[in-house]
Parts: sequence; structure tokens; C-alpha cells
Amino acid sequence: MTPIHTYILGIESSCDDTAAAVIKNGSILSNVVATQSIHKEYGGVVPELASRAHQQNIVPVVQLALQKANIDKKQLNAIAFTRGPGLMGSLLVGTSFAKSLAMGLEVPLIEVNHMQAHILAHFIKADEQSSSYLSLFSDDYKWWTYTNCKSDRLFSDGNNWANLR
Repeated sequence: MTPIHTYILGIESSCDDTAAAVIKNGSILSNVVATQSIHKEYGGVVPELASRAHQQNIVPVVQLALQKANIDKKQLNAIAFTRGPGLMGSLLVGTSFAKSLAMGLEVPLIEVNHMQAHILAHFIKADEQSSSYLSLFSDDYKWWTYTNCKSDRLFSDGNNWANLR
């Protein structure tokens, strides 16, 4: 009997990085990130520039993720994408691309909450050399999480989240 494999393409475009990853049965096959360096000269992320860069980056990033995973897009069983929270224009690029690809391939579309994904990412199967940690604590109505992923410091006032990188 041939083993059944589940391939999921994940697309992330919530802020200034365009990313795509392919997982097979819960293990990461590829992870490609295009970083937008243009924001450095402004001292922070410029939303309009971010969404324009996502439009330029999303196709090559997804193609490279599929190539590195050594699979064809027709092998995908689902497409996951960041639904929010994030920058509206940036999210629209990733959402539109994911919806179009899922529709074209006739596969399910999976909406992912960006903040929940930071926590759930620690349950993805990784190689033995990887180590991850997560700490979560509260100060009145503010929630803080610390992970070893790019030293993220996520802050919430109970309604909104911000990355204090």
C-alpha cells in the first residue's frame, strides 16, 4: 500500500516579509523568505511599500518554496495563508494569491491567525538541532510572548497585537 502524504503550502504576508513554506505530513520541506530592506531608510515599515513588494515577491517566493520541496503545485492538498492580524494591503496580497491558487488547484483554503501561528509553530516537526521555546506572561491587560524566532516580542493590549522587534 502506498503511503498517503499531505502537502500544505503556507503563505505569510502580514507585514514586510513575504514567506512561503511547504510541509509534508507536519514536517517542513522548505521555507523561503523575501525580506524587504527598503523600510530601513524610513525607520519602520511603510505599509504601501510593503504591499507593493509583496506583489513583486509572492510568485518567485512560492515557486522557490515548491522547487526546494521538490514537489509540483498539483501535489498540494491545501493552501494555508495568514488571514490577520497584519497590514491590510500586505494581507490582501497574500490572501488574493492563496485564494486564486487554491481555486485553480481545487484544494481547500486554510485561514491562519498570525498570533496563534506564532504559538502553534512550536509544534511543527523540526530537525534535532533546532530548539524552540515560548514564554507567555501577562502584565495587567498586556500579554507578552517571547520566542526564539527572530527574537519576536509580541505585545497585546487585549484587543490589538504589535511586534516590538
